[in-house]
Amino acid sequence: MRRAELLAAAILALFVALWLLPFWAVLMTSLKDDTEARLTLPVAPPTRPTLYPFFRAFDLMKQGLFNSLVFTVLATIFSTVIGSLNGYFLAKIRYSDILILLLSFGIFIPYHAVAIPLLIVTSRLGLYNSLLGLTLVHTAYGIPICTLFFTSFLSELPQSLIDAARVDGADETTIYTRVVLPISWPAFVVTAVFQFTSIWNDFLFGLILTQGVNQPASVVLANLLGTTAAEWNTQMAGTFLYAFPVVLVYFLLGKYLVRGYLAGAIKA
Repeated sequence: MRRAELLAAAILALFVALWLLPFWAVLMTSLKDDTEARLTLPVAPPTRPTLYPFFRAFDLMKQGLFNSLVFTVLATIFSTVIGSLNGYFLAKIRYSDILILLLSFGIFIPYHAVAIPLLIVTSRLGLYNSLLGLTLVHTAYGIPICTLFFTSFLSELPQSLIDAARVDGADETTIYTRVVLPISWPAFVVTAVFQFTSIWNDFLFGLILTQGVNQPASVVLANLLGTTAAEWNTQMAGTFLYAFPVVLVYFLLGKYLVRGYLAGAIKA
């Protein structure tokens, strides 16, 4: 039995090492100077570690990081709040199979299918190449999945709580703010983390709807590759900078995210 446990631990350690190998290569490359990054293996530690690639990458990406942070945070807030309102309406006021079906269709529409119509609409509305345009696009695209999240969660909310509040004379606004919101924080955490990650990692909308100084960090990071010679250390450092906000969100909300998942599992 002891040998079996050691063998299982060794196999798991091997898989963990293989999983961490790309991250190790990115970190080692980002700590090398230009010459060493081109002449040594990516997994080889730097002989003279330097943080210059991080400073250079941040200087090139700071505007893109700011742009992504602005529209990602705003779109996450808007889509989550609107999704919670829609979820409460569908779960506790008027359930509609047709609306649920239409929302489901909205989730599965691929980005590429709406790229050209979206470009035309944003251009005619004066929203092309603006953070407001990206915010509204990601908000609209996130409403269906957020609505379904909250509809599923709030459908398990005891109807007796809603009825008791109505008997006490509370209107729907009071019920939503005083009863539904305090109870539905697990759904807010799960939905907000999901939305933040999806919006932050988007590349297509940022590529086709913005240019110049309004481009998001995902597009700026792709442009770090260059056209003649690739500065791998700068690009790897930029990858770390780009991933940092998502890692920070999971680090700060990780325990609440697990509680949200468990709450949904228990309700299911």
